[in-house]
Amino acid sequence: MTFHVPGLHLQDVRLEVPLDYADPNGPQLQIYARVLTAKGGQDRPYLVYLQGGPGAEAPRPAAHGNLPAWQQRLLGDYQLVMLDQRGTGHSSPVGQLSGTAQEQADYLAHLRADGIAQDAERVRQHLGAERWTLLGQSFGGFCTLTYLSQFAPFAAALFTGGLPAPGHHIDEVYRLTWDKMREKSESYYRRYPEDRARLERLMERARDGQLLTERGHRVTPEMLRRIGMALGGDGGAETLHFFLELDPESPAFRADLASWLPFRARNPLYLLLHEACWADGFATRWAAERTMPQDFVDDPTLLAGEHPHRDFLEHDPLLRPYREVAELLAEREWGPLYDQARLAEVQTPAAAAIYVDDAFVPFEFSRETAKLLPGLRPYITNEFEHGGIRSSGDKVMDRVVGLLEGMI
Repeated sequence: MTFHVPGLHLQDVRLEVPLDYADPNGPQLQIYARVLTAKGGQDRPYLVYLQGGPGAEAPRPAAHGNLPAWQQRLLGDYQLVMLDQRGTGHSSPVGQLSGTAQEQADYLAHLRADGIAQDAERVRQHLGAERWTLLGQSFGGFCTLTYLSQFAPFAAALFTGGLPAPGHHIDEVYRLTWDKMREKSESYYRRYPEDRARLERLMERARDGQLLTERGHRVTPEMLRRIGMALGGDGGAETLHFFLELDPESPAFRADLASWLPFRARNPLYLLLHEACWADGFATRWAAERTMPQDFVDDPTLLAGEHPHRDFLEHDPLLRPYREVAELLAEREWGPLYDQARLAEVQTPAAAAIYVDDAFVPFEFSRETAKLLPGLRPYITNEFEHGGIRSSGDKVMDRVVGLLEGMI
């Protein structure tokens, strides 16, 4: 299917692919991608965009004049292939699964970066592109590195929002992100000291079972702590402050509270596979909970970020059906995602935006991983937070693409 919006030509791609590429005749999935081409850009090379997450579909396009600045910047050089990763959007989205809990867990186990990379390769073949450029934001960068481990060469590879941590256990990752959230929490309270008392009062309500969303769903202290996700984004501190100014009894507060919680039923994979996306050959066993430092246990006003917690499965009635599945996934011994020896031989030109103050993907491991790829040039900055590709206008994207000059 092809159609137009002002300034853009759009092409829908739908393919049938195996759930398990090791069993090509087994259950199948539908994979969906949308190709965005600017006017006059039909001969431009393809760039496939891999979305952050896990569990979120690719951004939907608007008329050319209303596109995000980073997309407009890329459309000057490429045709953009916006892939809905398996289990999201139009790519066999995960809702309420059928079968036993073990059957459901086995199904979800095929929705990691290794399967996504295989799907992307099928889309490339379908489009008839000899080579294309990869762009991964956050978890999309994890998929990009897996893709580089499986297939090569590519025209180029771009990373924004850091890089994964091959060879490191998830416990090491979470220890660093807890430390970063301690820093960000204390920095926030220095800026808005009155908000610590506000949050303490909200935590008391939560402990008493009196903190409710507009639908009457209970929010526990550990669920509430996850509003700290905001501190990992540009302008997030201000947005959080304005939220905490609201009267907890007001309809506005109760309506907004649900939207502030990061793990929701709209994108269940974000909770169910979040820790698994770091699992390069090991079981995760609720690593975020296990590694929570004692001072966070003692002080509930220290905020959390991308730290999954079982309270969401216990107290969100829409996530509750996934409880047993989530426990099975937490105990699963995951296979490897990356081939470090192969990555060291990859000659694909690459560039990466790495944020010094990243709350979600540790700076230390991003720098280490960047050195694995011999052709990668890093752009290291503390000017932006994790979502700098969006919040910077076209600045981050322009800088990363510019690093490829002379390499391709």
